[in-house]
Amino acid sequence: MAKGDKGEKDKTAQPPKGEKEVRIYSLATTVNECIIFLEEMGGSRLLPIWIGITEGQAIAIRFSGIVLPRPLTHDLLLAAIKQLGWEVVKVVVSDIKENTFYARIIASDGKKTAVLDSRPSDAIAIAVRAGCPIMVDESVFARCQTLNKPISEEEVGKFKEDLKNLKPEDIFKDLKKETEGGEPKPTKDEKKKEEQ
Repeated sequence: MAKGDKGEKDKTAQPPKGEKEVRIYSLATTVNECIIFLEEMGGSRLLPIWIGITEGQAIAIRFSGIVLPRPLTHDLLLAAIKQLGWEVVKVVVSDIKENTFYARIIASDGKKTAVLDSRPSDAIAIAVRAGCPIMVDESVFARCQTLNKPISEEEVGKFKEDLKNLKPEDIFKDLKKETEGGEPKPTKDEKKKEEQ
């Protein structure tokens, strides 16, 4: 029986082993950008993603309780998906390449599944409106620097202070690039260890 045929439950709602469910932990705003922190459910990692001010506002509006008289772009897209008889099942922050995050929006009509390429900020803005799970591929956690959730009041205070000075280059590890032979190039840290 093919995936999506009647009689077989849609498997898109269940996370593969390589995906971790997250939720929005915090949204920090600077003068010209926002940082959204995604909290690993059942874990201690926080994944920071830099997004634009407009995209940050689109996410924040959903939590603020503000009711707008006209739909914003993300509201319109979700309404169109629903009007066509589909639903957003989940969104996945699926990859990171050259310090740029990639995401997918997974939609289903009960019979078929569609995968839409998306920026993470747009995918998350859709997810908070649809009330669907937000997932992060485990490879994304592995390839960029994550933060640990603060536990005590002292850790929370230090975390907030550290956020004020946080820059994108503080988060991204040296991403390993494949060579022509298929072997990963050593990172700067690995080269230093080899030289010692």
